[in-house]
Amino acid sequence: MGYLRFIQDPLSTEETSLTRAREGAKSINRLRLLAAAPVATCSHRGCSGRAVGTLFAVMLLLLLVASVLLVPCIRSTDPGQDSKATRFVCTSVPLDADPSCPVPAVPMPVNTAQEQELRATVVQLRETILQQKETLGNQKETIKELTSKLTRCESAQLDAKYKGSRRKQHDHVSGKDTMGDLPRDHSQVVDHLGRTIQALKDRLGSLEQQTHPNFSNHTFPSDLREQLQRKLGDLESQLLNKVSELEDEKYVLLNETAAHRYKTESALNALHERVTELEKESSGFKSPDDFKVSLPLRTNYLFARIKKSLPEMYTFTVCMWIRSRASSGIGTPFSYAVAGQANEIVLIEWGKNPIELLINNKVAQLPININDGKWHHICITWTTRDGMWEAFQDGQSQGTGENLAPWHPIKAGGDLILGQEQDSVGGRFDATQAFVGELSHFNIWDRILTLEDIRSMANCSANLAGNIIPWIDNNVVVNGGANKLPLETCKERLVSS
Repeated sequence: MGYLRFIQDPLSTEETSLTRAREGAKSINRLRLLAAAPVATCSHRGCSGRAVGTLFAVMLLLLLVASVLLVPCIRSTDPGQDSKATRFVCTSVPLDADPSCPVPAVPMPVNTAQEQELRATVVQLRETILQQKETLGNQKETIKELTSKLTRCESAQLDAKYKGSRRKQHDHVSGKDTMGDLPRDHSQVVDHLGRTIQALKDRLGSLEQQTHPNFSNHTFPSDLREQLQRKLGDLESQLLNKVSELEDEKYVLLNETAAHRYKTESALNALHERVTELEKESSGFKSPDDFKVSLPLRTNYLFARIKKSLPEMYTFTVCMWIRSRASSGIGTPFSYAVAGQANEIVLIEWGKNPIELLINNKVAQLPININDGKWHHICITWTTRDGMWEAFQDGQSQGTGENLAPWHPIKAGGDLILGQEQDSVGGRFDATQAFVGELSHFNIWDRILTLEDIRSMANCSANLAGNIIPWIDNNVVVNGGANKLPLETCKERLVSS
């Protein structure tokens, strides 16, 4: 059996505890080798089980002694000790060796080439996994940007559907499109997304080409490979689904755009035809309202018809320029008849009676006098509330009244005639009630005009058109020999009055 030789070796205080620990570890390895050597010898010589048990007992004893001796070796030196210290070096010596001779140290096992190759493989796999993590992070950012872009596209489409507004096409700003800059045209959005997806696929392909050589010579973990393939497959499926949805929406938008274009073209054609019709019907007057209707004779066939009818009204204002050429009684400047009531609205003066306003066949006498052969501007207001009315002549109020057909609404859909009184809707005129003279600027509003508005029209400072019946050439049709003639200027009318 071998034995241990302990040599006291002086050490300087500058050596670290790490060096002492290493020395202790080497001594333990040597003890382990020493303990293994007799076992092999005993086995070679065919020793009995008792000898083996004795050998193990001695080995345990030696290990215990070594551990006791190594404890002070790995402790740090106190500051109060001397500048030099000692250590015990444990060396295993064979049984038949001379104790006085130095024994060479047992060589430590050296790492094999296979172990070094395995370590290099582990390091390379670790670097590859880190690269894959970084790549997956970049791909997640790209997916987020693409998802944001698709969400904005869907929001733009929903706004176009519910608002129904016609989008204006803007000039394209030069520069490179980014993930946050979406084209307004949906076809451009789809094309842009297609290019983005193709770029992403190219990046994935290049990544596979870069990582493939690193995996060719080494075994890649199967679970990590499957996880990467599954994530890439899910990503590609999501992108394909989004592209498919965008293609479907593109076809829907194209159909809606075609239908909208057809409707727009139809509306433009109708508008063009209407403009052409109005151009054909336009007269030679300086402006559409620069004319007058002349009714020179008292007959039952000279009159003018207003094309546009009245709606249901609860309030109205009627204004006109009028010049009567009758010797007694101006006749009927205008009348409005509806089914079941020929005297819905009538302004009449016949015989020796004063001018009267009839509403629903109810009568009110107006305190105005225009039977002098001169131009006069007159306005009449009425409201169904208490049947209140007021008459104006040349911008001045001539009187008011009430209880003229109170709470009666003016009915819609009747005939409005200038120059004749209707005993039935649109006919049965009486020559004794016909108007003789000239009319112009006959306008009707569905509200009560202010005194300032009436005065501004009477003194020629304003020319207001009625919102219900405006005085327009194309809205007035003359019959039975009545004429449309150029109108004197407003100043001339004022001078003549």
